[in-house]
Amino acid sequence: MSAWNRSSSLLPDAVDATGPPTRRPIRYMSPMSDFTDDDCDEDDVMSTTSFPPFSAGPSSASSHTTHEGGDASMRSASPAPSVWSMTSSLRRQAYRHEYGRGLNNYSDIYSLPADDEEYERLDKQHEMFKLIMGKYPPPFDQVMSDSVPGEPKACLDLGCGSGSWVMEVAREYPNSSCVAVDLVPMQSRTMPTNCRSEVDDINLGLEHFYGDFDVVHARLISSGIKDYHGLIEHISRVLRPGGLIDLMEFDFCGYDEHHKRIEPSVDQNIRAPWWPQWLAFLRDAAKNRGGAVDAATYIHDWIRQHRRFENVVYREFWIPSSPFASDPFWRRMGLCMREDILEFMRSGRPLLLGSGMPEALLDHIEQNAIRELMEARTPVYIRCQYVYATRKHPLPRA
Repeated sequence: MSAWNRSSSLLPDAVDATGPPTRRPIRYMSPMSDFTDDDCDEDDVMSTTSFPPFSAGPSSASSHTTHEGGDASMRSASPAPSVWSMTSSLRRQAYRHEYGRGLNNYSDIYSLPADDEEYERLDKQHEMFKLIMGKYPPPFDQVMSDSVPGEPKACLDLGCGSGSWVMEVAREYPNSSCVAVDLVPMQSRTMPTNCRSEVDDINLGLEHFYGDFDVVHARLISSGIKDYHGLIEHISRVLRPGGLIDLMEFDFCGYDEHHKRIEPSVDQNIRAPWWPQWLAFLRDAAKNRGGAVDAATYIHDWIRQHRRFENVVYREFWIPSSPFASDPFWRRMGLCMREDILEFMRSGRPLLLGSGMPEALLDHIEQNAIRELMEARTPVYIRCQYVYATRKHPLPRA
């Protein structure tokens, strides 16, 4: 039983949620330009592997939904689906609107927005993460260097969001080839010529990328991934020997000043600290849609125990959720994180309301969480877990 059902005696009943059948996206390549529908070309390259794709989650779109355009063409069942040029009609079909926000129209698992407001948040979040964690892991430059003439390095960003990370890579390594994958098209008009955007649901598998990339990066995508352990297996096959896997996730939990997890209320008396309570509701909603919200806890072990990876490095970052720290740097990061959280709470409303949470309850928790964050008297940390490793080279033949 969900937490809001436990509290239903205090607040109005939840809105029933219904939705259309699961939609699967086609893949398309850009840089973005105004193509006609006749400009689409098919890619006939087929995969030779039989490794299974991820299973698709159930459809559970909110009744407060409108869709732009008609039905989009579906992603091919082949491991190497057709690749199309982007058109304005396909761009419209990539989105739906729920509770005033634009969401992807293809995955019922990932239900955070994919609109300008969310991309602005992600751009600012990217700058914060660079200050805290550095731009790239130490092996990155060596892996991406032009060591062999005529063999350009390739980088894949899974769940690219606004594209801030992958476009920086493309600009700093102009001889490389960069691919940004997400459920909606990247909207940047300044995309480097060596970077392309593809619309795809990575839950359906990555066989069409096997053996093609030197770096695979993913950050904060677990709520949209049904089988994260399976995703790591796919990445191990996507990477070339010596390639770099670079993952970062968080567990949708708040932690106190001793870095002990703050457990949410389990009864009807929802109480402070409010920001971890909000996170707990979001965690449950994402999990109920099929998201692997626990992945952050396990990615280190999954990669460390994987037969294809070596040189595994694990780091964790405890980021203050508001400017309560005495250290000037962490106080500044607390200001940045608080701004990110306030915007993230707006981004989470469609997921929470679409999952049946009463709006009065959501407003109550949000208002108290905002007040708590602005007062900055309650130490609450976010734990980001970061793992990178290299793919082993094959053993020489005897």
